[in-house]
Amino acid sequence: MNLTRRRALFIGATFIGGALAARSFAAGSAVSRWSGQALGAHATIELAGADGALAQAVFAQIEREVSRLEAIFSLYRGDSALSRLNRTGELAAPPPELLELLALAGAVHRQTDGLFDPTVQPLFALFAEHYSAGKRGMPDVAQVEAALARVGFDAVRFDPEQVRFERFGMAMTLNGIAQGYITDRVAALLRERGFSNVLVDMGEIQAIGSGTEGNGWRVGIRQGGGEDGISKRLMLTDRALATSMMLGTVFDQAGTTGHILHPRTGVASRFNARASVVDQSAARADALSTAAILMDSRQIEALRQEGVELYL
Repeated sequence: MNLTRRRALFIGATFIGGALAARSFAAGSAVSRWSGQALGAHATIELAGADGALAQAVFAQIEREVSRLEAIFSLYRGDSALSRLNRTGELAAPPPELLELLALAGAVHRQTDGLFDPTVQPLFALFAEHYSAGKRGMPDVAQVEAALARVGFDAVRFDPEQVRFERFGMAMTLNGIAQGYITDRVAALLRERGFSNVLVDMGEIQAIGSGTEGNGWRVGIRQGGGEDGISKRLMLTDRALATSMMLGTVFDQAGTTGHILHPRTGVASRFNARASVVDQSAARADALSTAAILMDSRQIEALRQEGVELYL
């Protein structure tokens, strides 16, 4: 069924310090709502301009797609492709979506001088275990160094036959890129269903079309740092927005040790509190915003000189 440009979709996810999407639907449009989970985050979908049967069919397809992708990327599902890779250090016949994401991760890894590195999972696990045990202060230096020895995306090999780690004890987390990838996939699914004016927000935002008023989808970037309000307003047309915050998730009860770890030093000695990136790909914006948290002013400027639209 072909859908007109007057039909619009808003997908919202509950998350801290990300982007706020303006809910703007055609006057009088009936709204159908769905809520569920995507990579451990609560997600809601509000669909305007489609009858109940069409809305339910779209929701069911999105739910199946999110579940299918979680079966590849999730760290919380023991049977996911990523979990199996982490357990054994190799994965035969990897799903094409995993290969696509690893290729993108490798490109951003090179572009950011290694600051974006999915193989920080051993380091993440060390900090998570340390603080969940009620310990105070940082983990032991020797433990951190041992975990760092197992970090390095350069030691990941992948092709259609196999993904493998070249160092014993390596593991990956794709949390800094997979949320954006799922956002892109849901947006692609909606395009295929004929939705040409869509705002998708599942933690990262993908704007399709020019919004209900024709001048772009209006989004705002939160101030962060515990402050309410909007620091930057943007109008997005056929572009994605991703936001990362160092203290959006923390390890310790005091809320001082953030979840974005430095692949060469462990805890970052300095960092940017928040970084937002606009790109055609939500996955790429997701990865770049994660790396930008760890960048100094010179590295930030270098990214901007390359054409990356980045806000701190």
